[in-house]
Amino acid sequence: MKTIKILLILTAVLGLATTAAAGDKYSIKTAVVAAKDAKVETFEWGQLMTYYSGDSYSTKDSLTAVAIINPGMEIHPPHDHSEEEYLMVLEGNGTWTVNDSDFPAQAGDVLYAAPWDLHGIKNTGDTPLSFVVFKWNPKPVEPKAKKKKK
Repeated sequence: MKTIKILLILTAVLGLATTAAAGDKYSIKTAVVAAKDAKVETFEWGQLMTYYSGDSYSTKDSLTAVAIINPGMEIHPPHDHSEEEYLMVLEGNGTWTVNDSDFPAQAGDVLYAAPWDLHGIKNTGDTPLSFVVFKWNPKPVEPKAKKKKK
């Protein structure tokens, strides 16, 4: 439950669930996705629970998810990509990689990775490490028409 509350707060803050008008051509619209409705995928390294994926009003290729990494595992080696990305550790301990540095990761840490900066996280603890991930590419945004008051 704590994970879901943090996820929903961060989703609202980062604006990944945006207001949609009828007929708009993007997949993410204003909504609340309950944990039971998240897409759950299981891998050797752990689980990924995807809440939002696709395009919103001002983003493309976005992802809002919770990952749970098993002890001694990582989702993939440190990497870079064109999307901006935030990771917030919810539980567990591990090791961050940011560019040329490795250092401890713990609950409450938040990583921001700019496009093309090397980054990653590995669970080096004895218990599962869970984190929230938000990543996206921006797209040009036109002002939305204001709704008329009734």
